[in-house]
Amino acid sequence: MAVNLDKPARWKADIAKSVDMYNDWFMTFAPQAFRSTRMQTTRDVESALHFTGNMTAVTPAVIRDHPDILPTLRMSTCPPLAVDRLIGLSGVSSNLVKSLELRKKLPSKMNSGLLDEDLQRIAAIIVKMADPDIFVWLGRKMQPDNDEIHRAATIVADRLCGAVANPIIRNAQEKRQLAAIKSWLEARGCRQLQNGEAVRFDSMPPGTFTFRMNVPVDLEGGVKRVNIPVDAVIMPGKSKNGALPVFFEAKSAGDFTNTNKRRKEEAMKMSQLRSTYGRNVRFNLFLCGYFDSGYLGYEAAEGIDWVWEHRIDDMALFGI
Repeated sequence: MAVNLDKPARWKADIAKSVDMYNDWFMTFAPQAFRSTRMQTTRDVESALHFTGNMTAVTPAVIRDHPDILPTLRMSTCPPLAVDRLIGLSGVSSNLVKSLELRKKLPSKMNSGLLDEDLQRIAAIIVKMADPDIFVWLGRKMQPDNDEIHRAATIVADRLCGAVANPIIRNAQEKRQLAAIKSWLEARGCRQLQNGEAVRFDSMPPGTFTFRMNVPVDLEGGVKRVNIPVDAVIMPGKSKNGALPVFFEAKSAGDFTNTNKRRKEEAMKMSQLRSTYGRNVRFNLFLCGYFDSGYLGYEAAEGIDWVWEHRIDDMALFGI
């Protein structure tokens, strides 16, 4: 039985309440989440400054020894450098830069001589473009004091956090959503699976749940099998042997544009789950924020149902 996907008459009111709930959370908790991340990032930047002699010794050796330092170096220039801009200016291998950025390590198969040359080019760009308004001690004989170093680290940290502000907020919101699901389930006698309980999604005991579980699905007509992550996997208390759990994906959004760009992601997961496990798969959304009628209609057409966080008790209608 459908819970919300077949009731478009109440979508408009739910959208308004969901937007209000997200905005209330954002105004209260988003600054705190951002500040917490900025504090940690500031400490990371201070460590990076220590490794580089406070930007007076940016060398290939430093990048070799601390490959995770590149984002800090990019945000230390005037103007700050995007990844592709650094690649273009330095003329280095895009594989090298993206390995440093994404995997925080040097590429394993790169020729050692070419690696040294490229690291030297990166270091030269950073040294040439280092922001003198942030690192006020560059070009003077007197060493920076602790206040100057901390101030510079805070500015660079702000730049780093500003570049990833949306993921910071999204991660904080997802943690809060999963905590809400956990609280609701435990209040009704459900038990969260503990770390180390070697249980597949389809052999979970009745009345249990877990978060961020990998579920194997078949691709390319069954030729290839991959794991897809699902945010919340719940085996209702009255489930029979062999029953499939109820899947929920926690989704939040701070604007309407983003959701319509991402709506195909859920449809793809639903398609993969159904093609592997049949039409009885129950894959649903747990929504908070800016999800308009266009988004809801798209998901409903794919057979994807949802629970609004502001009406979390609807989860009971899924037999949980």
